[in-house]
Amino acid sequence: MTPRLPASVPATARPRLQKAPQEPEFFSAQISRARRFYLDLNPRPAQHLAVVCAGVEHCRPDYHLHRATFPYCSIEFVAHGAGWLRLGGRTWALAPGSVFAYAPAVAHDIRCDPGRPLIKYFLDFAGRRARGLLSAPAPGRLVQSSAPDEILRLFEDLIAAGLRPSPLQNRVCAAITEHLLLRVAETAVAPGTIDSLAFATYRRCRRYAEEHFLNLHSLADLASACGMDRAYLCRLFARFDHQSPYQYLTRLKMLEAAQQLQEPAALVKQVAARLGYPDPFQFSRVFHRVMGVSPRQFQRLHAAGH
Repeated sequence: MTPRLPASVPATARPRLQKAPQEPEFFSAQISRARRFYLDLNPRPAQHLAVVCAGVEHCRPDYHLHRATFPYCSIEFVAHGAGWLRLGGRTWALAPGSVFAYAPAVAHDIRCDPGRPLIKYFLDFAGRRARGLLSAPAPGRLVQSSAPDEILRLFEDLIAAGLRPSPLQNRVCAAITEHLLLRVAETAVAPGTIDSLAFATYRRCRRYAEEHFLNLHSLADLASACGMDRAYLCRLFARFDHQSPYQYLTRLKMLEAAQQLQEPAALVKQVAARLGYPDPFQFSRVFHRVMGVSPRQFQRLHAAGH
């Protein structure tokens, strides 16, 4: 699945410090255009999480990068095109949705398919938590993301924050980085997975649940609407997700309930009935399990914040 690139991508862009000689030497020149920024090339080892640099690069057909080592933890995401990666003693095919990571002492070799040059996002970071956040993919490994459009959006948010001067720039970039790395780990699947028929079926069922959850009262309803039995639907979610289809359907309902409970004079029993829970006590138990507070506590917290 090829993620959708932003509608407008500037032909060129410069880092926050405008003089080209000040760019890090490791920034590749084998590109046709890029948007890149850098913050601190020598982060303090005691920092919790420090973003060094990030960006998006449109690689030339002859793009070839080889490094025996690198001073930071890094993650790269392929948004478009194809190529080859030598990493962790293995050769991997690069395709849209590929995500790979490396770190100090991890050699890596990246090449473009000349007929389909890569457009790839990268992020370099350091700090005490840097290695721990690289769980999937671990340094020296490649995975695919089951939500490539979302990963692309998070990279775009990071680049926008990095190019926007602000007293909170470093903290904002670190917060987006942690979210990005956790989301990559949460959506990681084995290489080749997202091109499979089974993955397409999973995405179709998930999309149907998102669009029709108000009229789905059970796992059996969702399975029937998607044209399969419950066991197969559960196997799809076990393979491609971190929750069961019932848990996903329930979460969708409770998020909608939270929205409705914020309406003036909203009654718990009425919200419960609209979402298919004739017993308000059962609804309250489910809401508490998902949201961490009861519906009435949620309403009080919301009222106190306004």
